[in-house]
This record gives sequence, structure tokens and C-alpha cells, in this order.
Amino acid sequence: MRPLPIPLRNHGRELRCLLTVLGALTLVAALGWFTNVAAQPPIPLPDGGIGVRLLDASTAGREDPRAAIYIVDHVTPGTTIQRHVEVSNTTSSPALVSLYAAAADIHDGTFVLADGRTPNELSVSTTLDPSAPDIGAGEQVTTTVTISVPSDAAPGEQYGVIWAEVRSDPSATGGVTQVSRVGIRIYLSIGTGNPPRTDFEVESLTPGRTSDGGPELAATVHNRGGRAVDLSGTLTLTGGPGGLSAGPFPITLGTTLAPGGSSSVTIALDDQVPAGPWNAEIAMKSGLIERKANAAITFPDQGTAANVEVTATTPDGRTRWFTAALIALLAAVVVITGRQIRSRKSNPNVTLPSTSTS
Repeated sequence: MRPLPIPLRNHGRELRCLLTVLGALTLVAALGWFTNVAAQPPIPLPDGGIGVRLLDASTAGREDPRAAIYIVDHVTPGTTIQRHVEVSNTTSSPALVSLYAAAADIHDGTFVLADGRTPNELSVSTTLDPSAPDIGAGEQVTTTVTISVPSDAAPGEQYGVIWAEVRSDPSATGGVTQVSRVGIRIYLSIGTGNPPRTDFEVESLTPGRTSDGGPELAATVHNRGGRAVDLSGTLTLTGGPGGLSAGPFPITLGTTLAPGGSSSVTIALDDQVPAGPWNAEIAMKSGLIERKANAAITFPDQGTAANVEVTATTPDGRTRWFTAALIALLAAVVVITGRQIRSRKSNPNVTLPSTSTS
């Protein structure tokens, strides 16, 4: 018995259902990201103190996970933006907290915080309300951060920090005022159109030895994009003596590169790692942007060896995700189209258009 033909109109419904499912999966992923944003824990001082956390992030910064913990945005001159920061008091006593914006910058691969209330163009455009809350023991207060970008602001990226500061009573500390503060970074890109591209590359690897004789590897990284990058990653060694492998070794956090900047990131290895030769693969990322590089290295007996050029980079995770989704969608379309063709051949109720010659 011939199987019943599948009406052609059902394939259109299947395609619509497929697109609906893909859209729903994308929405679920987006909602999951925003859930992570809202779930960021406070950053308290040791043994109780003042903690701060960002409560919201911009839609413009949704492609950068740093926007969940820092104020990261791209705005046009003359724009006003607002964020909300929760300030918590985890001590057993009330605390009068001073909230203010101050200057920051990036130098030699480090996000540098200015002393005290040192201002810059970004900090003088930033206000907080309330700015001096009295927070009870175990309580929290939400403050609104407003950044009013001047209409004549120069294009480029500016840096700052939102501080929550408490001072001790000098009468209780022998006449000495103790100052403690905790803050949230600001990365604000100013310009028209789309945000500047984020991009960086690992340019070279330099094997060496520490002063104690342990192996270490320095990676030179260059920021080729228009936004600052905060680097993290791992180093893996394969193809070593006798087929040994080692790692992955974590790359210490804390390296920040301004647009156009370069810096060396050093990875200290275990003393038991042989000199080599090794195939070194370093994987570095900032937000969703990931780059990988490979090189053949050998650790010297002492000091530092010559720089070794690297090969290969990888596209960022977002590109791979969209590529995989596109391939899956195209594959589904091919399957549905194949069903349509088979149905036309097997369904006697479907009349194909005839051709004639004269």
C-alpha cells in the first residue's frame, strides 16, 4: 500500500514551527544572560564591610559579559544614561557611606585608579543619588548613577570608577582616620554610529626562567580594536618530551589593554615542567572575544629566550554560535525541501505544470 502523501501546505507550517523554535531558543539564551546580570553578588570587604554591585546593564553592552559587573556602554555626545548600584553594609553597625565618581585610566596593561577624588572628564559628568546614605547594619541602599555626556565630548573611550567610601571615627582610632572604599569600573565609549570593534591578537610567546629557576612564558598581546579589553585565559602544553602534556595553566587576571595598546602577560609554570620542546597553545579572551595562538617553544636553562612568532587565531564565540545556528537552519530547510520534492512525486493530487514546444 502506498503511504499517504503529505500535503504540501504542512511543510510551510513545519518551517514556521522550526523558525519559531529557533527564535524561542535565542530568546531563552538572552533571558538567561539577563538573569546572570541580575544575579551578580555584592563585592564585600573582608570580615564585613561595604559591598557594591551593579543592578542593571545596557542593551548595547549585552555582547560583553563585563557589562554585568561594570558600567560598559557606547553613547553619542549629548546622551544621558542611568545605572543603578546596590550598596550593602555587612557590618554590625550603621555606616555613613560617601558615593562619588573619580578618574581612572589604563597604563602598562593595568586599569589604574586615581588617588582620592581626582576628577576627569567622565567623573565630572557623573552624579549619584543618594550620594551620602546612612546604611543600617545588614541593610542595602540603591543609588542611581547618572552620566550626562556633553554634546561637545570628544570621541573615544573614557574610564572612571564609582566609589563607595567609609571613614573611621578618628576619636576611636587614636586620631587617625582610616578610609576604606570599594568601587565599580566605568568603560564609556563616545561616538556616533555602532560601537567600535573589539579585537586583539597574541603576537608572540617568550619562554624564560624566573629568578628561582622555574619555567615561565610571556605572551605579548596587542589590542587592535576600539574598546579596552580585560584579558583572561589558559596555556596548554602538548607534544613534550616522551609525549608529555601539561596544563591548562590559568593566566592571572588583571591585564587590561587600552585601544592600540600592547602588553606582556606572564604565565608561571610548575617547576616540574621539562624544558621541552613543547607545542604551546595559548587561549585568551575578553568578554565573548577569544583568540588562540600556537608556537613551538623550549624553555632556556636560565634567563629569557628569543621571542617566538605564533600562528593561528580563532573567531570569537559569538561568530561560532551564529555560524552553527545558520548551518542548522540551512540543514533543516534542505530536509523540508527534500520532503516537498518527494511529496510532489508521490502525491497524485499534485499537478506539476506542463511544458509545450511550438
